[in-house]
Amino acid sequence: MPVYHYKAKNPQGAIVNGTLEVANEHELVTKLRAQQLVVVSSKIQKKGFPLLGFLKKKPKASTKDLSVFSRQFATMINAGLPVLQSLNIIVEQLENPGLKQVIAKIRDDIAGGSTLSDSFAKHPTIFNPLYVYMIKAGESAGILDAILERLSGYLEKADALKRKVKSAMVYPAVVSSIAIAVVFFLLVGVIPTFKDVFSSFGAELPLPTKILLGISEFLTPSKSNAIFYLIFIGLVISGFIALSRFRKTKKGGLMWDGLMLKMPVFGMLLRKVAIARFARTLGTLIKSGVPILEALEIVARTAGNMVIEEAVMKARNSIREGENISTPLKASGIFPPMVSQMISVGEETGAIDEMLIKSADFYDDEVDTAVVGLTAMIEPLLMAFMGATIGAIVVAMFMPMFELGSLVGD
Repeated sequence: MPVYHYKAKNPQGAIVNGTLEVANEHELVTKLRAQQLVVVSSKIQKKGFPLLGFLKKKPKASTKDLSVFSRQFATMINAGLPVLQSLNIIVEQLENPGLKQVIAKIRDDIAGGSTLSDSFAKHPTIFNPLYVYMIKAGESAGILDAILERLSGYLEKADALKRKVKSAMVYPAVVSSIAIAVVFFLLVGVIPTFKDVFSSFGAELPLPTKILLGISEFLTPSKSNAIFYLIFIGLVISGFIALSRFRKTKKGGLMWDGLMLKMPVFGMLLRKVAIARFARTLGTLIKSGVPILEALEIVARTAGNMVIEEAVMKARNSIREGENISTPLKASGIFPPMVSQMISVGEETGAIDEMLIKSADFYDDEVDTAVVGLTAMIEPLLMAFMGATIGAIVVAMFMPMFELGSLVGD
C-alpha cells in the first residue's frame, strides 16, 4: 500500500504532520477523521531505492525515553483523554525521532481498529514482551493508567540500575586504557631513542634491558613485522567473530554467561544485578495481573543471561507440574537463600509480588554498595599496577647507566 504524507488540523486548530500507510486517499481521510483530525493536504510519499533498504536503521529508544513516554501516557489516560488523542499529543512532544515514528504508527494502527497491545507488539525493537504483556493486562482489566505508571516506575528503576553498572565498569576501563596507552608510548616512542646510546657503550647490557628493548622493537611498526601485525589483526578479528557466533548457540551462551557470573570481582556484581532485575520484573508482572506461567516466560526471555533464563524456565516447568516456585529456584544454586525464602513466604501469604519487589529493592541497595566497594578496591590496584609497570621500565632503562658508572668508578 502507498504511504501518504499529510497535513491536518487537530480540534485546537494546530497543524499536525504525519505519514500513514493506506490503500487510497479516502481511507486516509476516514482514519484521520477517527482521530479528530481534518486533512488539509496529502501526497504519496516517494519510495526510496529498494536496494538501500538494508542501510535504514531500526528505530531505537533508551530506557529513559520509554519511561518518560509511559508516564506522559499514564497522566493523559488518568485525566480522561481518549487513547488516540493522548497519542496525538505525545507524538508532537517527542524528541526521539525513532520513538516518534513508532508511536505515530501505533496511533494509526489503533485508528484502524487494532488493540493497543497488538499495536505495541508490532515494534519489538522498542517495546519488549514485558511492556506488551503489561499493556495487554492493563487493557483487559481496564486499569491502563495504573499499569503505565507501574511500567514507568519499573523502567526508571531499571535505568538507574543500568547506570550504576556502567559507572562501575567505565572507571576501571578508562584508567586501564590510559595506563596501557602510557606504557605503549614509552615502549614505542621513548625507548627506541636509547637504543643507539646503549649500543655505543660497547658492553653487555643487563637482561631486563635486553628484554625491554626486544619488546620495544617488536611493538614498533616496521616493514619487518608488518606481516606479523596483519596476521595478528586477522586472528583477533576472526577470534571475535568465532566467539560471537559461539555465544549465540545455546551451549556457548550458557558457558559464557556462566563464566561472567563466576568472574572475579565483577561476577558478584553481575549476579546481584541479574537477581534484582529478575525480582523486579517478575514482581511487576504479577502485580499487574499477568498469569504466573506467562510472567515467568517473559522474565526468562528478558533476563539477559542464559544461565538465569534456564533456571527460570525450569521453575516454570515445575510450577506447571504443580510445584511451588521457590524450590526450583533454590535448587538452581544461582539465587541466594534469602530470595527463595522471601518468595516462599510470599507464596504462603499470597503476597509474592510484594516480596519480589522488596527483594529487588534490597539488591538494588546491594548493587550500590558493591559499586562503591568495587571502585574503592580497583582504584589503588590500578594505580599500583601502573606505578609498578612504569617503575620497572625506568629501572630497566637506567640499569646500563648504573653499571657504566660503577665501571668508571673502578
